[in-house]
Amino acid sequence: MVASDLDRTLIYSSAALALGMPDAQAPRLLSVEVHESKPLSYLTEEAAGLLERLAGEAVFVPTTTRTRKQYQRIQLPGRRPAYAICANGGHILVDGVADLDWHASVLRRLAEECAPLSEIRAYFTATTDLSWVRKHRVAEDLFAYLVVERERMPQEWLKRFEEWADERGWTVSLQGRKVYAVPKPLTKSAAMREVARRCGADLVLAAGDSLLDADLLLAADRAWRPGHGELADTSWTVPHLDVLAERGVAAGEEILRRFRTAVAEHRAASSATLPGQAVNGSPAALPDQT
Repeated sequence: MVASDLDRTLIYSSAALALGMPDAQAPRLLSVEVHESKPLSYLTEEAAGLLERLAGEAVFVPTTTRTRKQYQRIQLPGRRPAYAICANGGHILVDGVADLDWHASVLRRLAEECAPLSEIRAYFTATTDLSWVRKHRVAEDLFAYLVVERERMPQEWLKRFEEWADERGWTVSLQGRKVYAVPKPLTKSAAMREVARRCGADLVLAAGDSLLDADLLLAADRAWRPGHGELADTSWTVPHLDVLAERGVAAGEEILRRFRTAVAEHRAASSATLPGQAVNGSPAALPDQT
């Protein structure tokens, strides 16, 4: 199974492409998201081909902080994923439909373990300034974020907010122009484990670029991160993580290449093992369970 973050990991806005080359040498791009009649997100044509092939070789699970509505704007190449994880793990989509039992279990845990969303929203209202905050947003009634003028945002405000939120069971992440406040129990990794259980996956691969992806990468068997993003800025790493030199849309292409190589290696190892014989101490897996 392959669980990958989307924005700034596999797909990129025009501002995040980081092409870093003469225009005549830039790769051909494919738009995979349109919003308000304008193209919004891209990957390279090479990445599109890699993703389409990957989706036929493994269970590919888009794993995003986006709301369901925001995710459904994306049209990835290849077959539609049977599973998707949205709202940072708050929703699991099965053939495009939210699993209500999973969502109810998430809500119960949030109620038990952290301060309510209303308290976070009240803090935003009381402490932010319209000179640097463009929008207040709530996502799926699960978490909140601000759209900010980053160069004007007081760093001392962010530090105070991080400390205040941590005491109430919330985590704070700055991604581009957005400041996210997310309940600590609301994680991509919990939803990833549930999807892996349903799929019977014996190997889980993951990729991501932000602090909100750290738990996802930590929970995977193998993981990759690009040379940009919050995780790169903080030099975050774990033993099973590969750090890529590529940045921007080129990193998305390389991540897909690494996913396909890892899937092929796993299939080869599984095929070379007799039924019932262990691979690295685990029962042999059928190739279509990857």
